[in-house]
Amino acid sequence: PGPPSPRAAGAAAGSAGALSPPAAASKWVRLNVGGTYFVSTRQTLCREPKSFLCRLCCQDGPELGSDKDETGAYLIDRDPTYFGPILNYLRHGKLIINKELAEEGVLEEAEFYNIASLVRLVKERIRDNENRTSQGPVKHVYRVLQCQEEELTQMVSTMSDGWKFEQLISIGSSYNYGNEDQAEFLCVVSRELNNSTNGIVKEPSEKAKILQERGSRM
Repeated sequence: PGPPSPRAAGAAAGSAGALSPPAAASKWVRLNVGGTYFVSTRQTLCREPKSFLCRLCCQDGPELGSDKDETGAYLIDRDPTYFGPILNYLRHGKLIINKELAEEGVLEEAEFYNIASLVRLVKERIRDNENRTSQGPVKHVYRVLQCQEEELTQMVSTMSDGWKFEQLISIGSSYNYGNEDQAEFLCVVSRELNNSTNGIVKEPSEKAKILQERGSRM
C-alpha cells in the first residue's frame, strides 16, 4: 500500500494530540509542606493576592524565591497539620477546623501565610469561644408560690428582679381552709442565678422578698 493521504495523516496527528496532556496542566501546583504533599491550582493559591502562597507561585512569575524538592514541589517549612484548614479556606471561603486542632495554631499559620481575611475570622471565633467560656452555664432558682385566684394578677404584676412566670397549677379549693369560694393555685416562678458578682448573689429587693415570703406558705 502507498503512503497515507495528507488528510489521513492530519487526522492521525489530531488523535495523538488529543491523548497527550494539555499545556494548561501547569495550572496545578505541588506543595511540600513539612514533608506532606498538597496539590492545588494557582487560582486557589492566589485567592488572596497579597498572601505568601500567591507571591510564591503567581502566574506571571514568582515574587518569592523558594527551593523545590526532587518532584518539583515547592518546599515550605511549616506544620502540615494546620495547613489543611488554610488551603480549604482558600478553596471555598469557609473556616473548618477539626476538633483535635487548636484555633490558635490555625491563627498562627494564617498570619504566617498573610491571609488577612482568615486572620480576622479565626480571631472572631476565638473571641466568641472565650466569651461563652467566661459566662459559664446559666443556672436558675425556682420558687413555688401558693395564692388565691384574686391574688394572681397582683402577684404577676409585682414580679421583678428577673423573676419569670413558669407554670400555674390549680389545686382546687379544698386547701383553702374551709373557704369554698376562692380557688387555690400554685404559681411556679424562676430567676437566672447569674446576676452575681464574684459568685456572691445580690440581695433580693423588697418585691422579691414578698414573693419569697408567700412561697414559704408551702
